[in-house]
Amino acid sequence: MKTVADYIRTIPDFPHEGIMFRDVTTLFADARGFRMAIDQMLHPYAGTRIDKVVGLEARGFIMGGAIAHQLSVGFVPIRKKGKLPSKTLSQDYTLEYGTATMEIHDDAVQPGERVLVVDDLLATGGTAEAGIKLLERLGAQIVSTSFIIDLPALGGRKKLEAMGIDVQILCEFDGL
Repeated sequence: MKTVADYIRTIPDFPHEGIMFRDVTTLFADARGFRMAIDQMLHPYAGTRIDKVVGLEARGFIMGGAIAHQLSVGFVPIRKKGKLPSKTLSQDYTLEYGTATMEIHDDAVQPGERVLVVDDLLATGGTAEAGIKLLERLGAQIVSTSFIIDLPALGGRKKLEAMGIDVQILCEFDGL
């Protein structure tokens, strides 16, 4: 029987030499694999109150939308700087290849709302940390974070757990 990891393609030396890029587009393109991933991401939250699902740009939008639909709750995107049309809050962060800024609409989440943060890959944890900080500034309660892939060697899970954040992972890959 196939696992979620079996649907993920590895591309050597992308975007830089020495990087083993974990490509989830092959998972998304397979109906059975995609359903398996969404179902497994939903499972830990059965019976848990979640008010909104928050997806981190860009692949987090794909799973986040499907998970929000299954939970019958709203979906909120956290995007790269300059992509949201209304008033935003911004948070700078460091990622594997440099620095960037994430933004959220300042009215996307209400104080006290319970949110699930979703993305495809947890590497250094910089993107997720920036998203969590934005949500906390809006007064959200982070129920958990959920990722398809963890790259343990880069320490993202440890970083989020040190912040007191629950982390759910479907599969892990060694290396970068």
